[in-house]
Amino acid sequence: MAIIVDKVQKRKDIALSCRDLFFTHGISNLTISQIAATAGVGKGTIYDYFKNKEDIVFEIVNILIQERNIVKEKKLSDIRVTKEKIKLFSSFFYSDEDAKLRHLYKEFISISLVKQEKDMMDFQTQCFNNYFHWFEKIIQEGIDKYELIPEASKFCRGLFVMAEGMFITSEVTYAIEDLKKEIYDNIDALFELIEVKK
Repeated sequence: MAIIVDKVQKRKDIALSCRDLFFTHGISNLTISQIAATAGVGKGTIYDYFKNKEDIVFEIVNILIQERNIVKEKKLSDIRVTKEKIKLFSSFFYSDEDAKLRHLYKEFISISLVKQEKDMMDFQTQCFNNYFHWFEKIIQEGIDKYELIPEASKFCRGLFVMAEGMFITSEVTYAIEDLKKEIYDNIDALFELIEVKK
């Protein structure tokens, strides 16, 4: 009798078995042979489940993002004030608990900027849209609770990309010394404009 393999689970298992290898060595320094050896499978098996090593990173990042989102959702549900929710939402860019995922994310961004392949662009777009809609929902909840003025929704996209822009700037320049403080200062300043004055 043939063994039935759950291909989705096998793909996840292979990716997760290589997670520390990517954290330690980075994407560009690894070969498919090293990845296969770490996963305990042959090179051919790697190609049965993944197009290339970047595809493995897609899978790792996807899994880790889903895990982090569960934790973040719980933390957000415990916060009542919209401004504090937005600060927590931005914590990916500076928190210690997201450091490993952020390391992979940086590498992924650098590869995406250089290669600009359709799969990478699609993945980045999907991630952006998912997080942006989540972010919009937080702002809308603040408006619905009369905590924020209705026009606050017009600031969503700019506020959303601000943290990522600051993160990238902090990684490639010396212009931002304390990323968390910089993000918080900008959020505080913007909320002076969009919070309902009591």
